[in-house]
Amino acid sequence: MPDDPQPHPITVAIERRIDPTRTAEATSWMQAGTDLAAGFTGFLGSGWVRAGEGSDLWYMLYRFRDIPTLEAWEQSSPRAWWLDSGRAFASEVRSERRTGIEGWFDAPFATHVEAGTAGSAGPPATGPIQRPVIAPPRWKQAITIWLGFFPTNLLASWALGFLPGFTDWPLVLRILLATILLTPVMTYLVLPWVTRMLRPWLQRGA
Repeated sequence: MPDDPQPHPITVAIERRIDPTRTAEATSWMQAGTDLAAGFTGFLGSGWVRAGEGSDLWYMLYRFRDIPTLEAWEQSSPRAWWLDSGRAFASEVRSERRTGIEGWFDAPFATHVEAGTAGSAGPPATGPIQRPVIAPPRWKQAITIWLGFFPTNLLASWALGFLPGFTDWPLVLRILLATILLTPVMTYLVLPWVTRMLRPWLQRGA
């Protein structure tokens, strides 16, 4: 199977716990991390947001063109220096990479970065201006996947029936061939198109 020629962006969402007595330092530190990432090849944007005025949970989101450019940033000495400089007041709670199936929908604590933050064309802002983007409910995600999978699987089953001797193959081999063929079709063609068509419905009420 040939490699897909188009790179697929990957988003990283990081949840950190910040010492509430050092908010001013943390604010500068988070912005410094965003500015550092912006200087790396493949950087597509970044931003951060606090869970609430009285919360010690802060969320950071950044996106790169593909895994190699993301890992170049994550393994770089500037990022290592930046992380070390914040250890006194910031501790990582969890980190998630969003791509593949999860990339069809918004990350559960993704943020929409308004103009003026890193990665945008506008002038620099004095701070992050962001609004949360909530992932659609699981039942909507399930319906969306089914709407893409059912007609694709139906068409593939019909087309494979013309393959000489295919119906005589063992069930395991038939399913193996079907999944090998359908996985890239669903990932790169069908589901991106279905989620794009259903996006207003997916985001309604979120």
